[in-house]
Amino acid sequence: MTGIPGALAVHHVAYTVPDLDQAVDFFTEVLGARLLYRIGPVEDTEGDWMARQLGVDRAASAQIAMLRLGPVTNLELFEYRAPGQRRTLPRNSDWGGHHLAIAVEDVDAAVAYLRAQPGVEVLGEPQTITDGGPIDGDRWVYFRTPWGLQLEVLAMPPGMPYERTTDARLYSPTMPWS
Repeated sequence: MTGIPGALAVHHVAYTVPDLDQAVDFFTEVLGARLLYRIGPVEDTEGDWMARQLGVDRAASAQIAMLRLGPVTNLELFEYRAPGQRRTLPRNSDWGGHHLAIAVEDVDAAVAYLRAQPGVEVLGEPQTITDGGPIDGDRWVYFRTPWGLQLEVLAMPPGMPYERTTDARLYSPTMPWS
């Protein structure tokens, strides 16, 4: 098998956000994350460390927060200030497009909750996949945070059709994270 020697797990996913305080509040108060720590400013006012190590403008400065979402997901949030910074989020169809999916017990209950949260935009209506394909039975819907980051809630029933063709299994939580 090939891969990174000694790899153990995905440690975290990270997003750059326009306002770190707003994002931390949203993830902790609306989604139930726990704030673990904040650091910053991270910057190098005299050298090129930011460009060399992080691939950003050498004059960039960052504030960072690390959160915990449920039992297995660490989420790192960055707020950068940098010359030439693009301030638009990619769509899912753009290179670098992305979303974070949260497993829930009941998509409809999650959507009702999300629709009641200020600034949250639920995209369309919950959908259930019924095409007989590998994830037949998956129920899902996308939503956007108040600053436009795209997320998803989904529920996959046990015994998904893809399981008939492989011994590998998606991680499937069994307990609520709160």
